[in-house]
Order: sequence, then structure tokens, then C-alpha cells
Amino acid sequence: MQKVGFGGGCHWCTEAVFSVLRGVSFVEQGWINSLDLDAESFSEAVLVHFDETVIALDVLVEIHLLTHKATSNHSFRKKYRSAIYTFSPKQESEANDILVDKRVLFDKPLVTKVYPFLNFKANKEKFLNYYQNNPEKPFCQTYIEPKLQMLLSEYKKHLKTTPR
Repeated sequence: MQKVGFGGGCHWCTEAVFSVLRGVSFVEQGWINSLDLDAESFSEAVLVHFDETVIALDVLVEIHLLTHKATSNHSFRKKYRSAIYTFSPKQESEANDILVDKRVLFDKPLVTKVYPFLNFKANKEKFLNYYQNNPEKPFCQTYIEPKLQMLLSEYKKHLKTTPR
């Protein structure tokens, strides 16, 4: 089992996206920081535990980039840092190479950066599995459901089950 961290948008959204993927055994939702000065404050993120023989880091990164505003350096980037948090120098190198390769998917430059993982703080229990527990809430319908529909359309072979 491998793990990697992803930050970009709301961790409720990110958790919902990665939870439906084959090869992902567990998603932890909360906040992550790094030793890097650009990422030393905690930012909303998830830890994704995955089996690399079932789903490659390349696919996880691609889905991550396509399910948040990876090209927008908006005013909420401190809370929603566009990031990939790695657990080894090898994974860091691989993630950086993947980012270079994925640039062709976008018209604008990516703001997503790779950082070494330092700490994780889990969210409160009542907010975990937010989409699965609250699929009809307006937030879920507005922000999460379109991401899951995109996965169904573009990444169906990587889904555990059909999202709702």
C-alpha cells in the first residue's frame, strides 16, 4: 500500500472523488502541511491510501488536477493549497514528472506544487465521509456531484462502483 496527499479544493470534495476509485483503500480527510515555507501552514487536504498495482499515481494525479482549479491562483489558496504531498524522494520525483506530463491537459499553467509531507490533522468525525452521509445537501449537489459525474464519464474503468 502506498499513500499520497492531495490538496486543492474543499476536502469534502476531494475525499468524495478519491473514495470511489478502484485501488483506493482509504481516504483520510483533514489538513496537511509541509516543511516547505510555501506550505508550512495547514491547508485542507486528504491522504489517499492506494494499491499502485491497481491504480497508478499518474492516474490519481490526473484526476486530482481535473477535479479542482489546478490553474487558478485564487485568493483562497492558503486554505485550499493546490498540492501533492509526497512520502519519499522517489515519490516526489515521480509526482514532479507527472505534473510536467499533465501540463498538456490545460490551457493555462498549473499552480499545483509538490511538497514533502510533514503533518496531518484529521477533520472532526461529523464531517468525515461528508458526501456519502449527505448526498442530497445543496453543497454536495452543487460541488461534489459534478465531479463524480465527470469521473463516471471519463474514468469509469477506475471506479469501484457507479457514484449515486
